[in-house]
Amino acid sequence: MWSLEALGRVRLSRHFFMRDFLYSEIGNFHELQNIPENPDLAIETGSAFCRTLLDPLEETFGRVAVRSGYRSPSLNRFGNENKLNCARNDHPLECHIWDRGEGEARIAGASVVIPWFADRYAEGRDWRDLAWWLHDHLDYFEIWFFPKLCAFNLVWRPVPLRRIDSYIAPRGRLLAAGAEPSEPVEARRARYADFPPFRGISYP
Repeated sequence: MWSLEALGRVRLSRHFFMRDFLYSEIGNFHELQNIPENPDLAIETGSAFCRTLLDPLEETFGRVAVRSGYRSPSLNRFGNENKLNCARNDHPLECHIWDRGEGEARIAGASVVIPWFADRYAEGRDWRDLAWWLHDHLDYFEIWFFPKLCAFNLVWRPVPLRRIDSYIAPRGRLLAAGAEPSEPVEARRARYADFPPFRGISYP
């Protein structure tokens, strides 16, 4: 039987704990709890998400800021019914509910900001520079970019779909699932030539 304190202390990966994903502005404002119905599955899926996608980002760019992490089914349903930017619980791409599905149907994701890139984006840097870096370095399922701070939803599933969409101009689909990138690898690499080396932080 999990206590909320014990759940928050669970280490999902080298850099992330479950507590990093449990805070919810919707839950805080509306006084709603954000507790997994199936903590073991949330931990299992969240661990795969963090190890596969978030740890490499943290080690390359420094701190990754989590804007919206895990949402319980009841909290996410409330957010959807009240038009608070939450997809329906039964939407197959709703990535914030980590404790549902089995096998290849498991899904986990979060809306994150990379401060290192957000600073450059504020100065006019093209969001596609980061999008192509993510594509060329990570086994992601789906990525959605948003205008504020160049935040993006980063999604993990056991079998990567590898689709990229954006609400930032040029809006729409940058990469369809299973499609070849519109830019050749040399052009993509030129876009992010000044990025830190992959897994670029040295630890003692």
